[in-house]
Amino acid sequence: MSFGGSLVNYLSTAIQSMKVDLSKWQLFFCDERFVAENDSDSTYGVYKTALIPKTSLKEEQFIWIDLSGTVEECAHDYEKKILKEFDMEQAVVPRFDLLLLGMGPDGHTCSLFPGHKLLEENHKLIAAIEDSPKPPPKRVTMTLPLINNASCCLFAMCGEGKADMVKKVFVDKEPLPAGLVQPTNGDLICILDEAAGKYVKQ
Repeated sequence: MSFGGSLVNYLSTAIQSMKVDLSKWQLFFCDERFVAENDSDSTYGVYKTALIPKTSLKEEQFIWIDLSGTVEECAHDYEKKILKEFDMEQAVVPRFDLLLLGMGPDGHTCSLFPGHKLLEENHKLIAAIEDSPKPPPKRVTMTLPLINNASCCLFAMCGEGKADMVKKVFVDKEPLPAGLVQPTNGDLICILDEAAGKYVKQ
């Protein structure tokens, strides 16, 4: 399973009500900000403080992004970690069971932003971004080839603030990053509350 940072509250609540063996889970990150673990923008830091203490998940179940080098080195290292965990060669694209994704107010997902050159990345599974339009500017992110090879991509979106963008991406089919998430041989699921889905026909 892999996920982004904005989903921690949903995931924490859901896990506490699930009757599953969490010891069998292995968790990855769809993206990470290039900041210290104790920074409020750190995805891993948020999960370490807001999820792990509330569940039976252990820190060693998380395959985290080592931010000790340059952002490019971190991206390359994380790609190698993923390939090692999947026991795969460089030329093979791993297949995650589930990616939990969020969507920003501009239609971005992971750290893939509208009009950014990373939307065209076809070779790297994990890429560095140093000019994110949303602070902080340096990040590490999954690319579309890796995302779209997942068995299931699940968007979870709540609140009226998401409604306009939900319509643009999933109803009007505007070519925004979240709309480019189209699993090639998997499922795409959107979970919306009433406010976020107010423009979506039932």
